[in-house]
Amino acid sequence: MTLSANPEKITSQNPLDYAVNLRDMDVKTMVRQALDHGNAQLAFQPVVLSVDPAQIAFYEGLIRVRDETGRVIPAYHFMTDIEETELGREIDCASLRLGLDMLAANPSVRISINMSARSMADGKWRRTLDSGLQGRHDIGSRLILEISESSAMTLHEVLIRFMAEMQPLGVAFALDDFGSGMTAFRHLKDFFFDMVKIDKCFTRNIDSSPDSQVMAESLMVVARQLEMFSVAEGVETAEEAEALRNIGMDCLQGYHFGVPKFGL
Repeated sequence: MTLSANPEKITSQNPLDYAVNLRDMDVKTMVRQALDHGNAQLAFQPVVLSVDPAQIAFYEGLIRVRDETGRVIPAYHFMTDIEETELGREIDCASLRLGLDMLAANPSVRISINMSARSMADGKWRRTLDSGLQGRHDIGSRLILEISESSAMTLHEVLIRFMAEMQPLGVAFALDDFGSGMTAFRHLKDFFFDMVKIDKCFTRNIDSSPDSQVMAESLMVVARQLEMFSVAEGVETAEEAEALRNIGMDCLQGYHFGVPKFGL
């Protein structure tokens, strides 16, 4: 491959495609090298109270890696390729370690960290969690573990036991992408989720979509009935925020309130 053949094509690609083409490597190799060289970071996006967006409820820590050129690659560009592999467990370890370090350094904030249900059985991930929480109940009470609906359903019995184990340590749980699969309803009452994050497909253009308003409100009512807070993801406009506020959503997250940034 020669970059001089068509430089405009290379520079017009998304960051992952650019990085992969520049190094002529596959996705797993790029992520592996980033982890080996300590080039993983968390970017933090605020989750705000619906009734008072100036009040931040917590931050979501979103994993990013840097390739050798220094370009930042968001997780959504590579997680699909590695989520079910050992490399996926290592990404979860890196996210957890970075999140725990940030909680230790900032005693006044709460942070949510994404994880796959498969990581519960990973020895390195559990050691990272146990080490970070050992003797530090103040950290446990400020840690939120986010698990996607699809991931939660794959190992729901194991997840229920893990949640019960973490409850005395104060760790909270969020069900991510709620409503995207609908398969969680029959098991939802058995889990110990503290909050649900309603998938952005229901919040996008909700101000002009009666169907989305009905769906989002229905999901919120289910959450409230099970004593869980509701967070609307992907809020990008003031109009969407107002519509979600009007139906009683507890918290809001999206570019309208802040883009993911390194550091707090």
